[in-house]
Formats: sequence, C-alpha cells, structure tokens
Amino acid sequence: MSNIPALKAAQKHPAQGSNGAKTPEKENLRRDLKSRHIQMIAMGGAIGTGLFYGSSWAIQTAGPAIILTYLVGSIAIYFVMRALGEMSVEEPVSGAYISYANRYIHRFAGFLNGWNALIFLLATSAAELNALGRYAQYWFPGLPIWVPAAIAVLVMFTVNIIGVKFYGESEYWFAMVKVLAIVALIVFGLAMIFFGVGNGGQPVGFANLTEHGGFFPTGISGAILAIVMVAFSFGGIENLGLAAGEAKDVDKSMPKAVNATFWRLMIFYVGAVAVLVTIYPWSSLTGKGSPFVDVLSKMGIPAAASILNLVVIVAVLSAVNASVFTNSRTLYNLSLQGNAPKYLGTVNNKFVPARSVQTVFGIMIGSVVLNMIMPEHVFEIFSSVTVFGLICAWSSIVISHLKFRRIRIRQGDAGAIKYKAPFYPYSNYISLVFVAAVIVCIAILPDMRTGLYVAAGWVAVVFVAYKFYTRRQARQAVAQESTAQETATHHQRASL
Repeated sequence: MSNIPALKAAQKHPAQGSNGAKTPEKENLRRDLKSRHIQMIAMGGAIGTGLFYGSSWAIQTAGPAIILTYLVGSIAIYFVMRALGEMSVEEPVSGAYISYANRYIHRFAGFLNGWNALIFLLATSAAELNALGRYAQYWFPGLPIWVPAAIAVLVMFTVNIIGVKFYGESEYWFAMVKVLAIVALIVFGLAMIFFGVGNGGQPVGFANLTEHGGFFPTGISGAILAIVMVAFSFGGIENLGLAAGEAKDVDKSMPKAVNATFWRLMIFYVGAVAVLVTIYPWSSLTGKGSPFVDVLSKMGIPAAASILNLVVIVAVLSAVNASVFTNSRTLYNLSLQGNAPKYLGTVNNKFVPARSVQTVFGIMIGSVVLNMIMPEHVFEIFSSVTVFGLICAWSSIVISHLKFRRIRIRQGDAGAIKYKAPFYPYSNYISLVFVAAVIVCIAILPDMRTGLYVAAGWVAVVFVAYKFYTRRQARQAVAQESTAQETATHHQRASL
C-alpha cells in the first residue's frame, strides 16, 4: 500500500510559516532597476494599444459618458495597485501577485495565475505582433505581417538577455515616447477647446459633450457595459509589481511609482478620452482604427496617420519588451514556488533568469507562427482568455492583500507596515465589485459571453494539470524520503 498520510503531507507547500502564510521565495536577482526606470515602467504600463485603439469601441458604446466609466475604473484600479504596492514593499519578489496568491490564498491560485500569465502572453503578444505587422504595412504594403513581428521578438529577446538594467533603460525611452504623445495630444486638444487652435481660431467649447444625444446617449447601461473595454485597456498595469524583485531601494521607488498611478490614469485615460469626445462628436468617430487619428486630422496635422503609426509601433515594441521581462520573471518565480520545472529557477552570470527568458522567447515565436498561418483570427481566438487573466490577476491581488493584512493584524505588527493601502478593507471590496461588474458585463455582451465558457474550460484544464503536477511531486518527495530512510537504516545497521 502507498503511504497515503505521507503523500498528503508532501503535497503541501514545503515553505510553510508559523503564521499560516508561506514564506517568500529566495530569489537570486540583481537590483539594477533605478527609480527613474520604475517610474517610467509604471507610466508605460498605463499606456498601451488598449488606449490608442481600444478606446474607439468604448466611446461608441458609452458616448461622452465614457469619461465617467474611465474615472470609476481608474479609482478601482488605483485601489488594486495600492494593495499590490503594500505587499511589494513588505515582500518584494519578482513573482508579485502570483507569488502572493500562492502564499496567501492557495497554491492552486498561484499555479492558475502563473500559467494564466503564459496564455495571456501568447494571446496578447500574438495580437500585438499582428498589429505591429499591420502598422509596418502602412509604409511597406507588401511586407508579410510575420516579418516585423519576428524582428521585434528577436530584438526584445536580446535586450532582455543582456541584463535587467538594459531592459529598464530601453523601456524608459519607449515609455517616454508614449507619454509625450499623449501629453501633446491633451495640450493641443485643450488649445483647440479654449482657443480654437487648429479650428480657424474658433474655440470648440464643450457642446460636443451634450449635443449629440446627451451626455448618456446610450443610457446608463452603455456607460456600464463599456467597463469591459476600460478594464481591458488597464491590463498590464499590475505588472509594475513584478519589477519589485529587481528594484533598487524598493521602499522608496515602489511607493513613489504606485502613488503616481492614480494621476497617470487620470491624465492618460480620463484626460485623453475627455479631450477626444470634447473635440470630436462621439457619433462621428469612424470606429475603424484609432479615434486619435480622427482628432489629429481635425487639428489639421497632415501627417497624423504617420505620426500615430510611429507612436503605436513604439507602444507595441514596449509591450513586447515588457512581456519578455514580466513573463520570464513569472516563470522564474513559479519555479521557486515549486509550481514550474526547477529548470526555470536559475540565473546566469548576469543574474538574468536566462532559461525563463528563452522559454518566453519560444512562446513568442509561437505567436509569430500564428501570425503566419492565421493572421486574421489570432486576436479573436485568445481574447476571452486574456480578459479572464486580468480578472484573475486583479481579484487575486485584492484577496491576497486582505489575507496579508489580517495576518499582520493578528500578529500585532500591522503598524510596522511601511506603505499601507488606504481605506482597508473597503477599498478591497470596491475593487472586487469592479471586477464582478466586468464579469457581469462580459456575460451580457453577446460577442464576449463565450469567453466565460472558454474561461471555465481553461480553469478545468489547469486544475487537472495542477492535481497531476502536485501529485507527481508528492510521490517523488515520498520516494526520496523513503530512500533516505532506507539509507540511514542501512548505515545504522552497518555501524552495529
């Protein structure tokens, strides 16, 4: 008979602390990310193609009321980031929310979030690389989509394998381009609204917010349903926590970056979208491509399409660069948790988890291949899993933080927390309501409802894999323990 009690004991996570939470993973990474890197990574994470292109669907769904939808979403995501920031300062590891889910919720929660991240990587990188190929075709019409995609993956792999400092520097400048583009749009937009710059000297004013069906032209329901695309646009901002494991002076750099998240969301999302719907009638947006092109064209900028094309290409390169970094650290930390092969839990002489970077590179090559064989359907296939991955990540952060703080309160050392999330636990509950609203809206929207069924099937697959993986680990642990006992017994008998 098998040793059932020993098998069950071996299935438990080996690093169990006395307070009921597992101890943090011991990582061997170099803290080479400076404060300015962290700041710009945070900014870059808040500006993606979801803003440049995804905002079109959101505006058409809600009309001018999309301003309020982005405002509500920004507040909820800020609370999520404050919860993540508190844990990142106290326990800075490269696994971030995946590590915290493993420790404070359940090992399966860490397992699910970790492997979600890889599917999310395949989905988003395939879509982003597809977009990159299409943007390149603006200047080179005959160029196959997969060619610039392959070049981008190869270049970003090189950047990340050299060292984290090189990644930080490259991401700093990528993010700088995106930030300057959005700031320029807002400044020119305000000049048009108040002074008529680009509009023949006639101030645009605020009439467009109410004259085309009112501020809520599609009703309150439209503003609520648009929350799905708003949430999708915010995807990736949680990856700031993954930089904590390699940040210099994390006690100062991480709070500084997270604190500024709210204002970045206010400026880059609420501000930019408010300018868009104020300058241009929401009902006149083409819905094809980016609404930013329509606005730039209205400003009389002849090279609007070329300028935006360049900016979005930079945004895609930034996204690919960040994906290699964040997902390689995810794999590395998963390995240290015992939720991925040990092969991935090592670093090279430059303190880069090279094997994890190589694995991510391989997955991204898979994304390039997908763009070779079915370039028209890549995004549709994976989009539902992508949204589900975001929901899992944000809810895991909030629930992990609830457990994290409760443990600190029970131990009597909550007052020693360096960077406390505000309004605990109510801010956590607000964030969970936001996540629940996203799920309900997905269920209501016919084009997205299938995503819930796909997500349920994916969770079932991951759960089966989790049970198989942990049971195999447990059997190996029991076998090793039995061998060790037999060896010890043999030596004991030999000594007699």
